[in-house]
Amino acid sequence: MRYISTRGSAPTLSFEEVTLTGLASDGGLYLPQGWPSFSADDIRAMRGQPYAEIAARVMAPFVGDSLSFEELRGLTEEAYGRFSHAAVVPLVQLDHQHWLMELFHGPTLAFKDVALQMLGLLFETFLARRGEQLTLVGATSGDTGSAAIDAVAGRDGVEIFMLHPQGRISDVQRRQMTTVRAPNIHNIAISGSFDDGQAAVKRMFTDTEIAGKIRLGAVNSINWARLMAQVVYYFTTAVQLGAPERSVAFSVPTGNFGDVFAGYVASKMGLPVEQLIVATNVNDILHRALSDGDYSAGTVTPTAAPSMDIQVSSNFERLLFDVGGRDGAVMAEQMRGFETSKAMQLTNSQREGAATRFTSVRVDQDAMAHSMRRAFENSGEVIDPHTAIGLYAAYQADIAPDVPIVTLATAHPAKFRDAVERATGTRPPLPTRVGDLFAREEACTELSGDYDELTDFILTNAAQAHG
Repeated sequence: MRYISTRGSAPTLSFEEVTLTGLASDGGLYLPQGWPSFSADDIRAMRGQPYAEIAARVMAPFVGDSLSFEELRGLTEEAYGRFSHAAVVPLVQLDHQHWLMELFHGPTLAFKDVALQMLGLLFETFLARRGEQLTLVGATSGDTGSAAIDAVAGRDGVEIFMLHPQGRISDVQRRQMTTVRAPNIHNIAISGSFDDGQAAVKRMFTDTEIAGKIRLGAVNSINWARLMAQVVYYFTTAVQLGAPERSVAFSVPTGNFGDVFAGYVASKMGLPVEQLIVATNVNDILHRALSDGDYSAGTVTPTAAPSMDIQVSSNFERLLFDVGGRDGAVMAEQMRGFETSKAMQLTNSQREGAATRFTSVRVDQDAMAHSMRRAFENSGEVIDPHTAIGLYAAYQADIAPDVPIVTLATAHPAKFRDAVERATGTRPPLPTRVGDLFAREEACTELSGDYDELTDFILTNAAQAHG
């Protein structure tokens, strides 16, 4: 399997190379040259298999010859052996049609663990093989940072600099990053939004001065390997609900578009996905793009669902490239225009291609709170604000009653205790596996978010730059 950039001019890479590279040198995002395909028999054979086994089978075509199947399965068994539920990603039924896919049984209580525990092992494996060092840089709107830090803390050959918007994430999210004390971990709070941090990170990957001093890698969903690992749970869930004989719809709380794009990939591989519902909060650029073709960034509005407080969804470029004819030169020109003006119109082919699998719903604060109350009162389920947005959107969907609708429960409700308590009157406790999170000392550097200040800090503190 070889990988190409959405903008057409970066080198074609192997899976190992694309994992260690992150963002393409032309500013684009990597995708497989073609989508692997599973037959109905292949999907049927997944029934009754452990999560780690299905994960290895789903990832194998993307990994190619970078790892043997036995090596890959060894990594999936190690990655998912750390989860607190034996099913890794269990299903919970709410009513006759609606289900929750619980993605928060990993070490940091969020769906990002499913991908990043695997990505941390891939980094360590490939870097040891090469005898190289890697400096990871990332921006987080809440959960990516803690999951990435947990995945690489103390690992050989890799260090991480994680940016988060100061005061715009929950106290649990912040502490899960800032209380990890390992020499290869660096937390940076910037006085700006997630989009500001993400823009700085993307700029670093095309900065030749930085490239000449350290090797950069990505943990955000701009990294293909991370997104690949998220494809797996669409397969495990659909198989449990009757695939390949039965199609399944998924409602996905969406900020950066990576999680729902993984569902699109699963459908391209042959999984019978009835519909992918993109659930946004009031930061609704994706809803406007899918509904009206208007991909225009506005001002970020802070909400009780901070992981969705995004106005530039990086992974959307992957979808636009794939449904728009896979023309890298055209995509590069379109994205250059967007990066200059923060506005663009989708082409007819992009709109029509997206409409074959995607619908979208915009969910405001009141509807989010109503959704949390409804789940608690009707099903006894306590859900977090992001999951509530996905669930509200699921109930708005026009889908036949014999098609199960699965909402991705992306975070444990205890990560957003105040918002959950306001909506339901119940304050969810932190699981015991989180331990004494609020008794630990925090360590974090506060910076303005100015690009030169950020890069100076990283180059001054990167072990790789002084090796």
